[in-house]
Amino acid sequence: MIEVVPDIAFKKALRRSSNASLNECIQCGTCSVVCSLAPDERPFPRKEMIWAAWGMRDKLLANPDVWLCHQCGDCTTYCPRGVKPADVLSSVRLLSYRHYVRPMFLGTMVNNPAWLPVALLFPVIIIAAILLLAGTLTIPEGPVNYSAFFPHAWLNGSFTFITLLTYGVASIGFVKFWNDLKAAFPGSNPQVGFWKSLWQVKGELLLHSKFGECTAQRSRKVAHLLVFYGFVLLLLVTAYAIVAAVTHNYPLTLFNPFKVLGNVAALMLTIGLSIMIINRLTDPGTYGNSNYSDWLLLLSFLLLTISGIVVQFARLQDWGSAYYLYFFHLVCVWFVIIYLPGSKFVHLIYRTLALAFANSIGRR
Repeated sequence: MIEVVPDIAFKKALRRSSNASLNECIQCGTCSVVCSLAPDERPFPRKEMIWAAWGMRDKLLANPDVWLCHQCGDCTTYCPRGVKPADVLSSVRLLSYRHYVRPMFLGTMVNNPAWLPVALLFPVIIIAAILLLAGTLTIPEGPVNYSAFFPHAWLNGSFTFITLLTYGVASIGFVKFWNDLKAAFPGSNPQVGFWKSLWQVKGELLLHSKFGECTAQRSRKVAHLLVFYGFVLLLLVTAYAIVAAVTHNYPLTLFNPFKVLGNVAALMLTIGLSIMIINRLTDPGTYGNSNYSDWLLLLSFLLLTISGIVVQFARLQDWGSAYYLYFFHLVCVWFVIIYLPGSKFVHLIYRTLALAFANSIGRR
């Protein structure tokens, strides 16, 4: 006999986040039948819905099936009771990375609107402190030169250090998540190793192929691909910019291939994020319930992208407000970088781990 000990606090948090009436699920199984992504054996999301109704927190947090779901919305579309299974699984994912985030205060800072002023003030203080140490906490005279305001050595050194520190600590949560997945399937011996399994799901990760199997939200695939590859390209351009600054080949000219690539990436991000925002505003019934974490991610990425475009032209046009805009852009950059392990964007890592694990045990 299995004893069920409900976690009422978890259930309440899940209900608030998903805005779904968990107790109204009648276990008809329609959601699992219409889902084209669910495995044939023990398909989702039917079992997850009963676990959610019973407040079975541990069963849900260490469940790879939650991450096999791509929130297509097909299950919600056909649910006869309007219980919104897609939103429930999305909320489970939210509570999952909040549970695993390290350091834990990042999850609180990013997912609780009451902490937004503190979350914004934190990168402002860090950047101001670095400028003070560098002795450049003043507006330089003459033509706009961002390196005179924030020297490259200080910028690149501090940026690299904080990034490595943040993700080094966050990796503790990633390892714990992987170990919990294995503990939840004690009888399932891996058929392939981690790296081989990761290689086998590369197409699904790089092409977002599973989105193509959905019918309710076809534009989500385009939007996700634009944001994903736009972000990857910006990381590539940032890495090159750091090298260029060290070799004194900076700032880049407007027609430098990497500068062009950066602007293309910014355009991709702007279009992809705009599609996501418009879909959520105009058709929430199809595209799902949007909570604070969703909007914080979308708007912070959009502000980061737009401010990056603006500061580029502010330098070229020698605007008097260029340094203030640049400071704002740096706050946006550091806000995204510092809090990314606790934001919704980190689902990219957890989904990758879950897909690799599911593939390794033959759960496809």
